[in-house]
Amino acid sequence: MSSFANTEHVMKGTIPDRYPSRVEDRPTVIKRSDPVVYSTHTESSPLSKEQTAFYEENGFLVLDQFFSKEEIAQWRMELKRLRDEYQNKEAEHVIAEPESKEVRSIFAVHENNEIFKRLAAHPRLVAIANYLLGSDTYIHQSRINFKPGFTGKEFYWHSDFETWHVEDGMPAMRAFSCSIALEDNFHHNGPLMVIPGSHTKFISCIGKTPDNHFKQSLRRQEYGVPDPDSLEALSKEGGIHTTIGAAGSIVLFDCNTMHGSNSNITPDPRSNVFLVYNSVENKLQEPYSGQKPRPSYIASRT
Repeated sequence: MSSFANTEHVMKGTIPDRYPSRVEDRPTVIKRSDPVVYSTHTESSPLSKEQTAFYEENGFLVLDQFFSKEEIAQWRMELKRLRDEYQNKEAEHVIAEPESKEVRSIFAVHENNEIFKRLAAHPRLVAIANYLLGSDTYIHQSRINFKPGFTGKEFYWHSDFETWHVEDGMPAMRAFSCSIALEDNFHHNGPLMVIPGSHTKFISCIGKTPDNHFKQSLRRQEYGVPDPDSLEALSKEGGIHTTIGAAGSIVLFDCNTMHGSNSNITPDPRSNVFLVYNSVENKLQEPYSGQKPRPSYIASRT
C-alpha cells in the first residue's frame, strides 16, 4: 500500500476534504486525523474506562444482553410485520435482494415507525452516543437488515465513512453505528465481521461514482469498495473478529471500521436494527463527489 501523494485539500463549501476517495486511479491510505472518542472518561460515563479504551483501540465494542428479552420480542414482532407488509409492496426506502426480491433492508425506521423511533431515542443509547461523539447527536441513518435462513445475502467489506463522506458529504469521522441483534448471532449465520484497528486508516477507493449510484449500491455495492490488497494488509495487521452474541446484544462500531458479513446458508435467521449516530457538529455538507445528495431516507441532512 502507498501513501496518498497529493496533500492539497479540496474545498467543498467551508469544510476541507481531508479524506479524498474515488479520485485517483489507484487505492491509497490516509492516516486518520480525527479522534475516535471525543469525550474524557469520568465516573459518570455510560461506558467503563476499559470499554472506552477497547473501543478506541479496536474501533468496535460488543455489549452483551444490553436489551431485555421482552424488548427484543416486541421489536422482533414489529420486524416481522414490516417484512410481511413490504414483501409484495414497493417503497423507495425498502431495498429488495437483486435476485430473490426478498426484503433486504428497510431504511428510515426511526422516522417511519413509532416503535423504532422510540428505540433510536432510547436514553441508554443516546447517552453512549453523546459520550463517544462529545456532543449532542442525531440519527444520520437507520435501517433494518434482514438475513433470513438459507437465502440471506452477504454485505461485502467496506468502511461506512468512505460512502458517507464521498456520497453524502459527512466531513469528519465523528459518527458510529449501533447494531442491535434481534436474533441470536452465531459464527455460522452471517454475523458482522470487523477488522480491529482498521478505523485508524482511511482506504481511498478507485472509480468515479456513477449518478444515482445508491439505487444499485444498496443491493450490491461496486463503488466505494476497498481493493483486495488493502483489505489483506488491514487483516494481517488487525485480524478479523466475528461479533457474535444473543438477541439483545449490541455492537458499537466506528464509522471508519472496515466491516462486512457472509451470506447465511444456515436455517438460523439473522436480523439486526442499525442506528447511525452523528454529531450535530458534523452535519452533512455538499457531497465530496460533487454529485446530487442521496435521498434523506438514506442520509438525513437535518
